[in-house]
Amino acid sequence: MTEFFETCRMGSGPLAVRMRPRNLDEIIGQDVLLQSPFIDLVRNQSLGSLILYGPPGSGKTSIAEAIANEENLRFIKINAVLSNVTELRDVLKSAQYDPSLRTILFIDEIHRFNKSQQDLLLPDVEAGTIQLIGATTHNPGFYIINPLLSRCRLIELEPLSNEAIIMILKNALEDKERGLGTMNCALEEEALHLIAEQCNGDSRKALNVLESIVLNTPTGTFVTVERAGKFLFKQQLVYDADEDGHYDTISAYIKSIRGCDPDAAIYWLAVMLEGGEDPRFIARRLLIIASEDIGLADSRAILIADACFDACERLGLPECRLSLAHATVFCALAPKSNSTYLALGAATAYIKKHGKEAVPIWLRDGHGAAAKKLQHGKYYQYSHDFDQNISGQTYMLTPKKFYEPKAIGAEKVLAEHYRELQGLRKNREK
Repeated sequence: MTEFFETCRMGSGPLAVRMRPRNLDEIIGQDVLLQSPFIDLVRNQSLGSLILYGPPGSGKTSIAEAIANEENLRFIKINAVLSNVTELRDVLKSAQYDPSLRTILFIDEIHRFNKSQQDLLLPDVEAGTIQLIGATTHNPGFYIINPLLSRCRLIELEPLSNEAIIMILKNALEDKERGLGTMNCALEEEALHLIAEQCNGDSRKALNVLESIVLNTPTGTFVTVERAGKFLFKQQLVYDADEDGHYDTISAYIKSIRGCDPDAAIYWLAVMLEGGEDPRFIARRLLIIASEDIGLADSRAILIADACFDACERLGLPECRLSLAHATVFCALAPKSNSTYLALGAATAYIKKHGKEAVPIWLRDGHGAAAKKLQHGKYYQYSHDFDQNISGQTYMLTPKKFYEPKAIGAEKVLAEHYRELQGLRKNREK
């Protein structure tokens, strides 16, 4: 496997492999990481094992290879999809055979390893026999076992910026040893921007597009944005409908609505719909938002969210997209109050701490001979018999206050009414 990649980099492989950085100084993008103490740790050989978590084409393999070159270590790369326990044992045995020859074991797509395979790595990572570098596009918290995570540094990489992608493309166009420099082609600046925008921060995809353009263009050609556009396929949205994209995007959607930003909320809604998300899942979240975040500030929200869910069930895609957009903007613009959410939480916490108190005898069900004999409900005061339906009777053995109204939207009126009711109740209790 290692020999294959070395051959590619010598000039016979894909451009994206040939142009991989040979050391940390050649890495473009991920400035936050490379401006931190990270480089010092690498050069002092005190970095230890790590997990690189980030989207495709963000530089995980490049960083791993650059670390190996900086530390002058043996670099063994395996892919978790293609590997098995036997191969993994052989690699670990070879590292144990000569510990003085320090080994970086790079495992691409490490999230594909099952628990047993990950357990197999623990003793050698713990002893330092190998320096493990795992790469994954999936949230390590869901896929990597805790004992392994605790022995590794976790580094999250962001998608590369358009500026970084353009710089990588320019380097590939100029590099005569590993890149396309011998083709003497140049691209219009707008063409470079177009490629960067279409590739969503994925340097591998951008280099593949560039290679296709140059190899299908006469030597010495100046490539316009129109010609470059012909080599770009429809932009593919990076969205894992059942994995990280699912959770991260719905989180951004919910927080945008809670933060009263209809533009951001509509954007994240469009991302989910374009990515193939189940519209009923989004509608269920809107129902939760209507009570958790809007609540009594505008009780119409739960009616609109319910109608939206009904539309998703009855109409389905693509028609229900408009219903989702309608409900999304309404909920984003609605005044927000989480008073009922907080009240329920406070009551639940009180019960967990103090236990459930008995139902007052005057509130118990009085139907049936036994209940009447026990005088259940005998002293209940029927609220409608009193002015403004307030008897002054209490409804807990030890009355407690859990609900704190907020003076927002429609709840402002309810809050004033609530204070009036409290005053009447206290006067009639006396």
